[in-house]
Amino acid sequence: MNVPYESLQTAAVTWLAYQKLAPGVDPATLDWLFDQGSLTRRLTRLSRNHFSVTPLFEGWQALRADECQALGLAPGEEGWVREVHLRGHGQPWVFARSVASRAALLQGGLDLETLGSRSLGELLFCDQAFIRHPIEVCEYPKAWLPATEIALESLWGRRSRFERDGLNLLVAEVFLPALWQAAAEEAP
Repeated sequence: MNVPYESLQTAAVTWLAYQKLAPGVDPATLDWLFDQGSLTRRLTRLSRNHFSVTPLFEGWQALRADECQALGLAPGEEGWVREVHLRGHGQPWVFARSVASRAALLQGGLDLETLGSRSLGELLFCDQAFIRHPIEVCEYPKAWLPATEIALESLWGRRSRFERDGLNLLVAEVFLPALWQAAAEEAP
């Protein structure tokens, strides 16, 4: 990501549970934001099997304050960060950012460095030992987006913490305009 670490820390955001979300959000958006199933599978269906994952960044870096808080880590702790585009028909539909602490990954036996263009979501939903904690949503701050989406405003994002035997992964997914267009075209 081309955004300085300092600006990642200063973006103001409030992650909200379903019960706290302001009224007026349309039902189709709510359906995507709070769907408990695998987003990978839903995108694969919507794209009629023309789904792909494009890695944008993978590596160790200091985690954002909101990520540290969600994972119960000390502020600024280093973790593994994976940012990808989930694509339908070659178009970026979702920007996803997954993070985990170094200690959790070393103890948890999950090698995120070897995922490449495979979907982390599919891995999480195929392993019955992972527990998904409640989904939280927000209007994702522009400062947290990769340069390719930095000009976009008011994008809905969601995140969930996945847990397995002390291993915690935080997965955030930001829905891009091309997804909403494809979903609207598919609606009955």
